[in-house]
Amino acid sequence: MAEHPAYPVGLRLSGRRVVVLGGGQVAQRRLPALIAAGADIVLVSPEATPSVEAMADAGEITWKKRPYEDGDLADAWYALIATSDVEANTAASAEAERHRVWCVRSDDADAATAWTPATGHSEGVTVAVLTTEAKGRDPRHTAAIRDAVVEGLRDGTLVAPHHRTRNPGVALVGGGPGDPDLITVRGRRLLAEADVVIADRLGPRDLLAELPPHVEVIDAAKIPYGRFMAQEAINNALIEHAKQGKSVVRLKGGDPYVFGRGMEELQALAEAGIPCTVVPGISSSISVPGAAGIPVTHRGVAHEFTVVSGHVAPDDERSLVDWPSLAKLTGTLVVLMGVDKIGKIAETLVAHGKAPDTPVALVQEGTTAAQRRVDATLATVAETVRAEDVKPPAVIVIGEVVTVGPRPAE
Repeated sequence: MAEHPAYPVGLRLSGRRVVVLGGGQVAQRRLPALIAAGADIVLVSPEATPSVEAMADAGEITWKKRPYEDGDLADAWYALIATSDVEANTAASAEAERHRVWCVRSDDADAATAWTPATGHSEGVTVAVLTTEAKGRDPRHTAAIRDAVVEGLRDGTLVAPHHRTRNPGVALVGGGPGDPDLITVRGRRLLAEADVVIADRLGPRDLLAELPPHVEVIDAAKIPYGRFMAQEAINNALIEHAKQGKSVVRLKGGDPYVFGRGMEELQALAEAGIPCTVVPGISSSISVPGAAGIPVTHRGVAHEFTVVSGHVAPDDERSLVDWPSLAKLTGTLVVLMGVDKIGKIAETLVAHGKAPDTPVALVQEGTTAAQRRVDATLATVAETVRAEDVKPPAVIVIGEVVTVGPRPAE
């Protein structure tokens, strides 16, 4: 038998009897997959780990609290032998052979009639990696191959095109603060499967270079607006490409719903009858300060943080921010899109009671190779921005948390 490779196969165990001998760590690792497969599981073991016992208490398995006895494998379709008793394992293995029950042995793979592959899952696909020969089996190497394949499928670095018809639609993907490694696994996978990508300038631009040549990449900032407002033009572009039967990704910076107009796009797609998936992203409001060594909360310093948009000045009638109330808070204030309005913002906060020496940090191009941090106070921030030529995009952090930790090396 050792001269021939194992034959890989997927077992459909739903409703079929599976016997597990031994309630230790091996069973604890293997049982969840058998339960997920819908198997009728009988555990034979005088003892079990707390996790295995919990499965029995929940009715997911039937537990016979005794050692193995001849006849336990009768009517079984599959058996997992994982006790610490070698003699019992050998006897059970012999019974499995007599009854033609496929049998896995945790203590002696060479004596088994079946091997358990290293498995992983990604979007409805099960990846199973199996060593072809018993001699020289290396479970760690097998698991490493499994991990590499699954990770590649999940993050989009391993692209497996769909050859059956895919359902067209749009995915609103939050790309995170800028570092391409900070996009979510699901976001990166959807990006790799897209036919069309409509991207913001604040999205992780480096990921666009990895897309296959057939993918159409559209810069949202360059969509011809004509008589339309910018957002309306973007909405129309999403709808038009999706109606052509294409898989469309709207790649946005940060999170789609944190000052990203994601809901406006979702509503437009819903009105047009276009299915839409929303993939959350890491917001720059917490990730950029963190990358610059600033915690937005810290024990004994700040018990809350508030995120506001600074794209309009406090005295602008369009502003929906209650700046006087914010001035009274003792926690952290994070301002997005406020570089050119920071002077007026600081002036308003001080006028309503915020101390002029309140620390301020501006983090430009956060999480990217161009990241830089500039520190000031509410009294000096306007002049500092001019002197240091701070440009958008930059996240502004106001509060004592700015001084909590050591500044990272620039």
